[in-house]
Amino acid sequence: MKKWYGGALVSSLFMLLLLRYGFMKNPVEESYLMNPFSSNGTNPLEWVRFTAPPALQNPGNASQVISIDAIVFSLFAQRNLSKGEQQSLLTWNLLKNLINHSHALPNGVEAIKEAGSAWNSLMDSIEEEKLGYVNDNSSRKAKEKQCPHFLNKMNATEPESHYKLRVPCGLTQGSSITIIGIPNGLLGDFRIDLTGEALPGEPDPPIILHYNVRLHGDKITEDPVIVQNTWTIAHDWGEEVRCPPPTLEENEKVDELEQCNKLVGKDDNRTIRVHSHGLRLPLLGLQGVKPRRYFPFKQGSLFVATLRVGPEGVQMTVDGKHVTSFAYRETLEPWLVSEVRVSGDVKLISVLASGLPTSEDSDHTVDLEALKSVPFSLQRPVDLFIGVFSTANNFKRRMAVRRTWMQYPEVRSGTVVVRFFVGLHKNHIVNDELWNEARTYGDIQLMPFVDYYSLITWKTLAICTFGTEVVSAKFVMKTDDDAFVRLDEVMASLSRINVTHGLLYGLINSDSQPHRSTDSKWFISPEEWSEEKYPPWAHGPGYVVSHDIAKAVYKRFNEVRLKMFKLEDVAMGIWIADMQKDGLEVHYEKEERIFNEGCKDGYVIAHYQGPREMMCLWQKLQETKRARCCGDP
Repeated sequence: MKKWYGGALVSSLFMLLLLRYGFMKNPVEESYLMNPFSSNGTNPLEWVRFTAPPALQNPGNASQVISIDAIVFSLFAQRNLSKGEQQSLLTWNLLKNLINHSHALPNGVEAIKEAGSAWNSLMDSIEEEKLGYVNDNSSRKAKEKQCPHFLNKMNATEPESHYKLRVPCGLTQGSSITIIGIPNGLLGDFRIDLTGEALPGEPDPPIILHYNVRLHGDKITEDPVIVQNTWTIAHDWGEEVRCPPPTLEENEKVDELEQCNKLVGKDDNRTIRVHSHGLRLPLLGLQGVKPRRYFPFKQGSLFVATLRVGPEGVQMTVDGKHVTSFAYRETLEPWLVSEVRVSGDVKLISVLASGLPTSEDSDHTVDLEALKSVPFSLQRPVDLFIGVFSTANNFKRRMAVRRTWMQYPEVRSGTVVVRFFVGLHKNHIVNDELWNEARTYGDIQLMPFVDYYSLITWKTLAICTFGTEVVSAKFVMKTDDDAFVRLDEVMASLSRINVTHGLLYGLINSDSQPHRSTDSKWFISPEEWSEEKYPPWAHGPGYVVSHDIAKAVYKRFNEVRLKMFKLEDVAMGIWIADMQKDGLEVHYEKEERIFNEGCKDGYVIAHYQGPREMMCLWQKLQETKRARCCGDP
């Protein structure tokens, strides 16, 4: 977290220097920052319409709700794809039965419907390319559609009070939005909204973060206040998070940072100079002087505010100081952000988006061949299959995994097979980039649904499916794209344990309870799990099951007797407990060297590692042959 403070301070000083010396350059096309009332601007939230087969359409009602049968037909219909392109769809048709489980998890039906539209758009794009419709104009268009790493609009002083910065490929951990402006107007109140894409038939998009600065208070308080919230058409406004909070008990932490800095709303104890005698007195010690309270925004004063995307939520710094944190809410995740909107009484000077997800240009990748997956053969035994959770716009994380622990000899020889499991994105630009990445490296498995955190259990199911139905691996492992895996140690542990049936190997938790607080990211209602405790389960950064368990998961899925539970690691524990009731002898092997939060020397798996940390860990392993964390001497 200290890095964040330093980075935010440097960013703030840099932007102020730009303003001071007048470098008002705009390397990005004007189309990325649009006035919503512009007559010649296109609607960035326009929905790509689903095209069902003629027999499934009702010409009398073009706006009707698409039937789930039409969606299934679209997702699993035969497509004109090459053998190489089909390699990213090896589990696709094996997951048709998801439709029978779609109501069991939040947003399951919506994710499949949205995937139908996204898949049609992607297939249309691919078909056009194959039919030779690509000319100079479309090539330029394709170039414009690439996901940029950096966007900015300098000197954004248009007279209107509403601005939109299009974010083509969403946000990812480490992305930031910096806004420079001056609160003005009668009240000086303004809003920053991170919005997603509107669903078909919905007039307004979901608001993933609503950041409302109220300089003169509101109905609850007369003092300045910051109100953070979310909005969807289905659930309306969520519960407000206020800064300063009504009570100290409500000031929780997100990413180890307070939801509201304790200084906000407190008396300012700074001293001032009195007259010409040079005497300095505290503000509170002056008679007749009303004590000032610290608030990061002030009417008529310049501010540099940066929203930064963290692992658990969005952090706001103002003029280099941490001010607020806001935890992600269910189905409202940063990768869904498609636009930044700024409105209200604010003179907007500059908007800067940096650290945006962008794919690597394979034409300039020196080590390309070494990064491509090794083709597997059904005749060659596979000791371990590893499925890696990833979301569509996590391009850099996947490249970091390819350059680090996927370079172990076991992976390059094919005795260990690794694949990324990625759901579709609502944004066709991201899907185009993802498809090209899948064709280039051959290590991505696309899922027939749009990614939501509440649906990650479906990926666990897909990993079990691939590990037993596509390849026949002795063991099946699940991990994340921000986890560094010491594959040699995992293989050595499995060899030492010498258990090939009924095995769950990982950081086992045998005494955990459901989170009943609705504010928790892992909230579980009594309807979802009525018992006081969970059965034993292994933490999500990395765990291994034997072939028989993975095989049973897929079998029970097709028999529609697999309990769908939105916490995927706990779900695996529940499934294994059910198998145990049916007579399976289960061996729980706890690995203490799997670190769920961060890195410690001697690790087998280190979680929450960004691309730079991954490269650093790999380099240390190569140089010292020891598992040392980065930052250590």
